[in-house]
Amino acid sequence: MSTPRLALAALLFAMPAAAQETITAHGISPFGDLKYPADFEHFEYVNPDAPKGGRMSFRGTLASGTFDSLNYFILKGERAQGLLRIHDALLAEAFDEPSAYYGLIAESLEYPEDRSWVIFNMREEAMFSDGHPIRAEDVVWTLNALKTEGSPYWQITLEDVVEVEELDPLRVKVSFREGAAYRDLPARVGELPVLPKHYYEEVPFSESTLDPPVSSGWYRIADVDPGRRITYCRDEDYWGADLPVNVGKNNFDCFVYEYFADVTAAFEALKVGEYLLHEEYSSALWATGYDFPALDKGWVVRDEIPDGRSSGAQGFYMNLRREKFQDIRVREAIGLMFNFEWTNKTLFHGLYLRSDSFYENSDLQAEGLPEGAELSVLEKYRDQLPETVFTEPAVSPAVSSEETKIDRAAIRKASALLDEAGWTVGDDGQRRNAEGDLLTIEILTDSASFERVILPYVENLRRVGIDAIMTRVDAAEEVQRQEDFNYDIMSARIVLPIRPSVELRTVFGSEGADAPGTLNLAGVKDPVVDALIEEIIGAEDLETMKVTTRALDRVLRAKHIWVPNWYKGTQWLAYWDVFGMPEVKPPYDRGEDYWWWDEEKYQALKAQGALP
Repeated sequence: MSTPRLALAALLFAMPAAAQETITAHGISPFGDLKYPADFEHFEYVNPDAPKGGRMSFRGTLASGTFDSLNYFILKGERAQGLLRIHDALLAEAFDEPSAYYGLIAESLEYPEDRSWVIFNMREEAMFSDGHPIRAEDVVWTLNALKTEGSPYWQITLEDVVEVEELDPLRVKVSFREGAAYRDLPARVGELPVLPKHYYEEVPFSESTLDPPVSSGWYRIADVDPGRRITYCRDEDYWGADLPVNVGKNNFDCFVYEYFADVTAAFEALKVGEYLLHEEYSSALWATGYDFPALDKGWVVRDEIPDGRSSGAQGFYMNLRREKFQDIRVREAIGLMFNFEWTNKTLFHGLYLRSDSFYENSDLQAEGLPEGAELSVLEKYRDQLPETVFTEPAVSPAVSSEETKIDRAAIRKASALLDEAGWTVGDDGQRRNAEGDLLTIEILTDSASFERVILPYVENLRRVGIDAIMTRVDAAEEVQRQEDFNYDIMSARIVLPIRPSVELRTVFGSEGADAPGTLNLAGVKDPVVDALIEEIIGAEDLETMKVTTRALDRVLRAKHIWVPNWYKGTQWLAYWDVFGMPEVKPPYDRGEDYWWWDEEKYQALKAQGALP
């Protein structure tokens, strides 16, 4: 069989370069026309007259629990949250159309019909935080540095970039590998932050540091208190404040990220106004914890807002790099022992729905039996796929009893699968293989609140003879073990874009399986998956992309690489009532970057003693 990537490229991009028209545009999107014309004044979801001032503060990410680096681009160190606020890119994303980008540092871009290269025409007035102009040589240096010294994510994202040329100080050309799927590559390059060559000639790019770097964005790092907070404040002399992509955005003088030891400490801090905006991820807290005085008095607003993005693939990911998970029957048995229905009723107050797709709550989710165009995509790989992909509906988790923690039907089926896989029960009630090795499973977590979910699951796994344990580590150790793929099973939520592209290589591709720090948590290495990813990246039209993504979703689900958890199509927010916000929320973003400080509301709360 020919290499799928090359075969696809030959089909889609056979037009001779000399015959192609060069397109000059103010933006770019993967399919169809852009929503906004070249002379647009601002995005529709902003208030162009929003006042400037005040502050926005968040809980710092609990994924790491702390930070010790301000270098966003390398694997070394625990990077602070919010660092992209200090960096500008050639292009800025619009959040009311999928994967559309408009000029930021770049005033316009040029590309041939097949998008095999792109030229960015840069704004002369663009400058770094130290007053040094942003020029083509900085783009050249940035892309080369990310390709060679950046984290594996950047290296894989940029693997199809073969040459970056400075045509003149304000024009840079990026050429892509012959035979690559070009559709999204200009945008993928355009969305990358532009870094200062002159600064990194003196400062090692590959080292983590707590020294604020020279940067290109609207905000600067104003204060760093490792393990406690990081503050970003707006540069009043920022060159790009009046650009259409920036009008109505970044209205706060400062953004502050407050770090806490755990979720409980963070929630207590919210109650007294130590930070102002909180997204809630705990159903128990959302259902029972929001009865504190500030909420009762109307000082804090509790809001549920729609989320137009894919809801995210949250689940327990099994590390297929480990031999014990190689047998699909073992993986399926492990999945059967998680009783979502009981968990949702008993622990989550019935607030969630069960996930079954990696593209949950979107039109990219596989449904029923494969038909039509999706079936045609899969037929090419029939001899490499299980027959059930074609004869049974897309895999969904079995429904268990909500009345009891352990479902007897699930026990019987899981036990039979483990027996078939050669893991038999001994006199001690534990399962061993023919060599006498125990079937041991460690579920890794850094969350005290998640223990209430994992411990009943561990108990169920033990009921079928699996030597299961839960190990709770601190946040920094969990991040390190994830980056090193040093776990049996870990819980994670991966939010995939509704216009998938090259990021799939790092999440499900064979390259990502071998590259530390990527999100290929399950260690998927499968030629069919790789081929489908390349077809998605290379799809010429929206419908082909959707159909092929559904095929990928179906194939991945049939592999039982995860134990699906739950989802909701909304976001739970709690915030102190000191903000104004546009009438329209961007469908593909939470939207707080377009809120503003309402001084009158703040003074009213201050007068009541609610806030200092």
